[in-house]
Amino acid sequence: MNINREKMKQLYQCPICKFWYKEKEWVKKCEAWCKKHKSCNLEITKYAIKIKEWNKRWEKQF
Repeated sequence: MNINREKMKQLYQCPICKFWYKEKEWVKKCEAWCKKHKSCNLEITKYAIKIKEWNKRWEKQF
């Protein structure tokens, strides 16, 4: 999964589970859940970005 630095600046990553999100709000929720429950929450991770799909959408813009 090759993502350049410019793209990475637009994403946020949970430091615990390593899921990527477009919005910082979801990273905070994800991190809090991970710390408290030592697991992932499907209601939170459904907002995570699928890197391959995101790459395809990004490339179509240019």
